[in-house]
Amino acid sequence: MKNKKSPLKSKPLRNAGQSLDEEIHKSVSENLAIYAFALVMFSYLIIMEWYRWYMQSPPSPIIMTIMVLPFILYALYKLIKEKKKIDLLKQGRDGEKAVGQYLENFREAGMKVHHDIMGDNFNIDHVLISTKGVYLIETKTYSKPLKGKTEIEFDGLDFYYNGVKYNDNIQVQVMAGSTWLKNIIEELTVKKVDVKPVVVFPGWFVKMTRKHDSNIWALNPRNLQTFINNQNEIISKEDVQLISNHIARYIRTM
Repeated sequence: MKNKKSPLKSKPLRNAGQSLDEEIHKSVSENLAIYAFALVMFSYLIIMEWYRWYMQSPPSPIIMTIMVLPFILYALYKLIKEKKKIDLLKQGRDGEKAVGQYLENFREAGMKVHHDIMGDNFNIDHVLISTKGVYLIETKTYSKPLKGKTEIEFDGLDFYYNGVKYNDNIQVQVMAGSTWLKNIIEELTVKKVDVKPVVVFPGWFVKMTRKHDSNIWALNPRNLQTFINNQNEIISKEDVQLISNHIARYIRTM
């Protein structure tokens, strides 16, 4: 109504996995529904034609089947493909939510946590701000084999999943995100702080061999607090609050 307004002064902060939730919703509403509708309609047309043929009505179902069958097969292919995409998105979203809920426990130690910060055509899953640094946390929720070893190794240059090199440019992604976040913090607060890139793999045993120098941590999320606790304090409590306030304000204006 024109003579009323929302009681909220600003938009709420984003939740862990919110970008993936939005992508899932878009995929379901814009893609999955269309192919499902096409599949039902074309199937209905064929059934009706065969029914008319069975009832000895003049139209022949053969022509209609030949015309419509390619569309049905295409819609079925797209449905299966879209379903697989949505399943992967849901797995990624659930991983981000699980890590996000775990990170919420860090608030008890005076740390600040933010989720799903949107950049230019990308998002940062989580940001943790403490007196021991600012951490960009990227969650990778990869499927595990039903049996056998479940180990991820990071040698500072490449990731290996059960001994097999995996090329998905995680390193490039988190380093670029860290640089972007560092610049945003400096722009908003006039504070120059380094941002530590961290990749966490829920449910996996993760080890860093450090064969190559790297600024990236690769961890099971349960080990994150131990790694942070072993760092020196480099940011004052006042600056932790300042940086957190400005990031929260940035998120609300996105």
